[in-house]
Amino acid sequence: MKEFLHQKGVSFVEKDVSRDDAALDELLQKGLAATPVTVIDGEAVVGFNRQRLEQLLGV
Repeated sequence: MKEFLHQKGVSFVEKDVSRDDAALDELLQKGLAATPVTVIDGEAVVGFNRQRLEQLLGV
């Protein structure tokens, strides 16, 4: 995911749910229990769905 975003020139904030309890709580509050999760304009994409990510990013 990070490499994909770097290649597309997209800045991002990485949150590690295995080390950050607040990030884990945020994930669980969204009703999600899997990673990676990418949130773009409030929409969560679970896993690496290249087509959906490109669509949301407009790239």
